Amino acid sequence: MYNDLRAIEAVTWTYLNGLYEGDVAKLEHAFHPTSALTTAQEDGTIKIVPRDEWLKAVRERPSPKAAGMVRGDHILTIDLVGPTLALVKVKCQMPPRYFTDLLSFLKVDSKWQIVQKVFMTEMGP
Repeated sequence: MYNDLRAIEAVTWTYLNGLYEGDVAKLEHAFHPTSALTTAQEDGTIKIVPRDEWLKAVRERPSPKAAGMVRGDHILTIDLVGPTLALVKVKCQMPPRYFTDLLSFLKVDSKWQIVQKVFMTEMGP
């Protein structure tokens, strides 16, 4: 169990580092190829973005690091639900946007990966 927790934490930091640095290779490593990102929009609709579409957007925008944004990443919880399922809650920011992510992990072929990201965005000052 301890090794699983460490592996999940490492993948989570790979995600957070990749997000801050705009490093698509790190994000590809963290996210399963079939994964998607889901959020509720202001008009009440649900938006689902497949991983590769999101990676294209990350590739085409300046990274938070390159833009000189302050980093504020936090892993809030890691819930190892069972031998192949975990849920991780993180906070990250790209001011003025502040995100809370729920990352669903599955262990496939002895490797933990994010298979779904559900998130919300809050606007700051």
